[in-house]
Amino acid sequence: MSLFKARDWWSTVLGEKEEFDQGCLCLADVDNSGNGQDKIIVGSFMGYLRIFSPHPVKTGDGAQAEDLLLEVHLRDPVLQVEVGKFVSGTEMLHLAVLHSRKLCVYAVSGTLGNVEHGNQYQIKLMYEHNLQRTACNMTYGSFGGVKGRDLICIQSMDGMLMVFEQESYAFGRFLPGSLLPGPLAYSSRTDSFITVSSCRQVESYKYQVLAFATDADKRQETEQQKLGSGKRLVVDWTLNIGEQALDIRIVSFNQSASSVFVLGERNFYCLKDNGQIRFMKKLDCSPSCFLPYCSVSEGTINTLIGNHNNMLHIYQDVTLKWATQLPHIPVAVKVGCLHDLKGVIVTLSDDGHLQCSYLGTDPSLFQAPKVESRELNYDELDIELKELQKIIRDVNKTQGVWPMTEREDDLTVSAMVSPNFDSESQATDVEVGTDLVPSVTVKVTLQSRLASQKAKLSVYVQPPLVLTCDQFTFEFMAPEMTRTVAFSVYLKGSYIPSELEGNAVVSYSRPTGIPRIIQCKFRLPLKLICLPGQPSKTASHKLTIDTNKPPVSLLSLFPAFANQSDDDQVFVMGFHFFGGSRVTLLASKTSQRYRIQSEQFEDLWLITNELILRLQEYFEKQGIKDFACSFSGSVPLQEYFELIDHHFELRINGEKLEELLSERAVQFRAIQRRLLTRFKDKTPAPLQHLDTLLDGTYKQVIALADAVEENQDNLFQSFTRLKSATHLVILLIGLWQKLSADQVAILEAAFLPLQQDTQELGWEETVDAAISHLLKTCLSKSSKEQALNLSSQLNMPKDTSRLKKHITLLCDRLAKGGRLCLSTDAAAPQTMVMPGGCTTIPESDLEERSVEQDSTELFANHRHLLAETPMPEASSLHGVSD
Repeated sequence: MSLFKARDWWSTVLGEKEEFDQGCLCLADVDNSGNGQDKIIVGSFMGYLRIFSPHPVKTGDGAQAEDLLLEVHLRDPVLQVEVGKFVSGTEMLHLAVLHSRKLCVYAVSGTLGNVEHGNQYQIKLMYEHNLQRTACNMTYGSFGGVKGRDLICIQSMDGMLMVFEQESYAFGRFLPGSLLPGPLAYSSRTDSFITVSSCRQVESYKYQVLAFATDADKRQETEQQKLGSGKRLVVDWTLNIGEQALDIRIVSFNQSASSVFVLGERNFYCLKDNGQIRFMKKLDCSPSCFLPYCSVSEGTINTLIGNHNNMLHIYQDVTLKWATQLPHIPVAVKVGCLHDLKGVIVTLSDDGHLQCSYLGTDPSLFQAPKVESRELNYDELDIELKELQKIIRDVNKTQGVWPMTEREDDLTVSAMVSPNFDSESQATDVEVGTDLVPSVTVKVTLQSRLASQKAKLSVYVQPPLVLTCDQFTFEFMAPEMTRTVAFSVYLKGSYIPSELEGNAVVSYSRPTGIPRIIQCKFRLPLKLICLPGQPSKTASHKLTIDTNKPPVSLLSLFPAFANQSDDDQVFVMGFHFFGGSRVTLLASKTSQRYRIQSEQFEDLWLITNELILRLQEYFEKQGIKDFACSFSGSVPLQEYFELIDHHFELRINGEKLEELLSERAVQFRAIQRRLLTRFKDKTPAPLQHLDTLLDGTYKQVIALADAVEENQDNLFQSFTRLKSATHLVILLIGLWQKLSADQVAILEAAFLPLQQDTQELGWEETVDAAISHLLKTCLSKSSKEQALNLSSQLNMPKDTSRLKKHITLLCDRLAKGGRLCLSTDAAAPQTMVMPGGCTTIPESDLEERSVEQDSTELFANHRHLLAETPMPEASSLHGVSD
C-alpha cells in the first residue's frame, strides 16, 4: 500500500451508468438540523437527486442503507445543486436544483421515526422557474448588498445572465461578445460577477451595471441607445490568461481582502479584486477540479487540486504541501464536517464514485532487528562466492533461446476460435475466384488480476488473411474484470498464407506506470482456406514423412474434409485451396508412412504441418507419448533455390523499374520547365513538339508507376510463398536431423528474420548474414573460421549464389553431426566426432566450388535413395483421376 494514498473514511458508488460533473456535488446542512453536520447532496445527469449522511461504524466502511437519507428521480438532468437562503420570508436553507430548462427550489425536511427504520426525509417544491433559454450553470449570493436572502444568477448556453430574486424574475442581460459560456462566480465584496469568456480572458461585471444596462429582450438596440449613458453593458476589468478555464472560486477568509481563483487547463491563478495577479502556478498534470478551502497562516490560502492522474495535490499558495492518491479521477471536490469529523474531503468522479477521505499516512510498525556483530570468516566467504559463481555459470550455459517467464502476469489473455463458420460471411472485397469465401469468428478474452490502464489489443494474422478489426483499446480495467472482443478472419487474396497461426498482443501499463506486453497465439482452421478436392495420382513435388506408429485413418485426422461419395478417403485425401492449387495426402496401408504431393513446392507446407500437428494431438489423446516423426529423404534444396531466385529476380526488377520511373519523372519536370518558360515569354515561340513529348512522358510515368505497383504485389506474393517454403525446409531439416525445439527456434530465427520484405532490407542479405554467423560460431570447426569478420553493413547482393552455397553448407554441417546452440561456449571449436570430418568455411571461390560439388553429391545420393524406395501404396490409387 502506498504511503500517500487518501485514507478512505466512507465511500459508495451511485447508480449504474450515470454521469456527473463539477456542479453535481454540494455539502451543506440542507435539512436545517442546526447541529453543524453537513449532508452530501449529489445530482446526476440521469435526473436522480440523492442526499447522504455518512455514519460509518469503522473507517473504510461502505455505504449502509441508513446513510442514504433521500433518493428521488426528478426526470430532468441535474446540471447543478446549491444550498442557500432562496425562499422569501425565512432565512432557512433551501436546495436549488438547476435543470436544462428549469430552476427548482426545494425544502428538505426530516420526520423523527417511531420504528427501527429511523427518520424519514422528504423534499417539497417551494417554487420553480421555467427558463426560456437552455441553462449552463448558476451562482448565488446577496446581489446588490441585500441582507438575509440569496439571489440566483443563471448563465444560458448563448451567454445570457438571468437574475432571479427568489420567487420572481428580475432581469436578463447578454454578455458582450459571448460565444461559449464559461464558469461563473459571484464576489460579494465587490458585488460583481466573474467569468471567463471564449476570448480566454477573465471578465468582471458589476451587478449595478448589469441591473441598469439595456434589457436582454431589447438586444437589437439602435445606435442612439448604444451611445447613451447607462444603457450599454461595460466590463469592469479583464485579464487575458490565454487558456480556457475549468472553474472559478471566490474566497475571503477575512473581511479585508478577497481572492479570485481561476483553474485553467495548464495553470491556476490567484487574482486580486481588481484583476491583478497575486500569483500563478504551472501544473505538471492536467487538472480536473479544485477548491480553495482555508487559510492556515496569515496571507496564504490552501488549495486542493485534483488531476487526471488520480492524484489530489494540496498547495499553500504555489508550494506543494501534500500529494495523495485517489482511486478515481475527481470531477468535483468539497470539504465539510461529517459525523463530528471536521475537514473531510469529499470527491466525486464522472461515473459516480463518491468517497469521503482524509489525509494521513499509515506508519510502518516494522522495526529492523539488531544486527549481530560477529567476526567475518573470509575462507567461508570465498567458498560461498565460488559456489555462487558456479551456479551463475551453469545457468548461463543451460539457459534456452527464450527468457524465462516471470511471475503471474497482471493481465491474462486467451483466444478461442469458433469451430463453425459464420452463418453470414464477413468477407468483403475478396480477390479469390470462388463465389463465397467463408469467415470464422475469433474471441479474445482479457482478464485482469490487478488494475491496468490503457490496455491495447492488437491482432495479427498472416496475409492474405485479413481481420474485420485488428485494434481494440481499453482505457481502464479494474481488478478481476473480464473483457471479451470478437472479430472475424477470412481469406482475401488469391494465394495461400504462410501460416494459419494468429497472434494477439496486449500492451498495457501497470498502476505504477511500467509498460508490459503479453501475447497469446491461436490456430485458425484449415478449412478456412481450402475445400475437399479430388486426389491426384501424379504430382511434380512429393514428400514422405515416416512415423513410428501404425498409420491413422485420414478421415479421423481430417473429419472436416470427409467426402461421403468417396470411400477411399481412409488412405487418400485431396485438398483444393481457394487460390486454385491442389494437394494430395496419402497414407500407407502397410508401412508407417505418409506422402504429401502437389504441383507447387510451397503448397506442401500447410498440409505437412497440419498432418504432423494432428498426428501428435491424436496420439496424445490415446495416451501415447513416444510418437515421433522423421524424414529420411533428401532436403529439396533445388526447389527451394528456385523460389529464392524468383523472389530475388522480382527485387531486381523492382529496382530497375524504380530507376526508370525516377528518370522519367526528372524528364517530365524538365519538359514542364521548358514549356513554362515558353508560355511566360512575351514573344511567342513555337513549342517544337514539347507538348507531344510531355504527353508521351506522362503516359510513360503512369505506365511505369503501374508496373512498379504490379511488381510490388508480385514481390509480396513471392515473399509469402518463400516463407511457406522456408517453413517447410526448416521442418524437414528438423525431422531429418532430429533437432530439438531450441535448435529449430535458432533455424527459424536465422531463416525467417523479417515479417516484411523491402528494397532497403531484403530477405536474401539478412538470411545470408545470419547463416554466415552460424557457420562462423556454433557450426565452425577451427579457430581460423572464427577469426573471419562478417560485413557490418547489409547490402543487396548481386546474385543469390553465395546465399545458396551457405544454405547448402549449413545442411552439410548438420548432416555431419554439427549442432546449433547459442550458449557462451558456442564459439569454441567443436570436439565432437563427426562422420567423415567437417568441412571448413571456404575462403576462396575454389574452396566454395569444391564444397558445392561435395554437397551436391551428398543430396543427389539422398534423392537417388528416395527414388529407389517407392511408396508401397502409391500405385494402388484405384479409381482416382487427375
